[in-house]
Amino acid sequence: MKRILLVAAAAFILAGCPSVPQGPKPPIVPVQPDVTPGTQPEKQPDLTPPPTDTVPMPPKQQTTDWASALQPLVNKMVADDGVESGKVLLVDSVKNNTSGSLPSQAVTAALTNEVTKTNKFKVVPQGVVAAARKTLGLSQDDSLVTRSKAIGLGRYVQAQYVIYSVMSGSTKERSIEMQLMEVQTGEIVWSGKQSIE
Repeated sequence: MKRILLVAAAAFILAGCPSVPQGPKPPIVPVQPDVTPGTQPEKQPDLTPPPTDTVPMPPKQQTTDWASALQPLVNKMVADDGVESGKVLLVDSVKNNTSGSLPSQAVTAALTNEVTKTNKFKVVPQGVVAAARKTLGLSQDDSLVTRSKAIGLGRYVQAQYVIYSVMSGSTKERSIEMQLMEVQTGEIVWSGKQSIE
């Protein structure tokens, strides 16, 4: 049995030995294409990758600094002789009459902040205005804002003045018109218009 195992082991060892003698490998010589005079050499395949489609850059979003855009108009309103100081003022939502979309809440918040900075009025806080709108069934983004709705909202929050604003024009050339109205009479105390850059 040992003899059979020894013969099998020897056969495996001998089978693993190469029968061809190992020596230095022959050098690799590049083959030049045959070009006979008057003939064109074979065209090599183009190995450059095909051009990829470039994705066009989307147009830059135009952002507006609403606070600085509205400040000159607010300053004109505050400086007007017919506007009394110390009154309770409601800043109603800015109505969008432009041909595009308008971040009405952001514009209204900027307008409220600019009016508050003047310290000319007691401005009704936006939280109170939002609660009053909800109670009266008016949406925050009401696109059908009217003077009568603004005055009704002003009466509900017991304001004496209300600012009614309308943004009009296109997305490239916008302007805002503001009216300061007395809540009890509906009289327009001051109005002004300004283009928005």
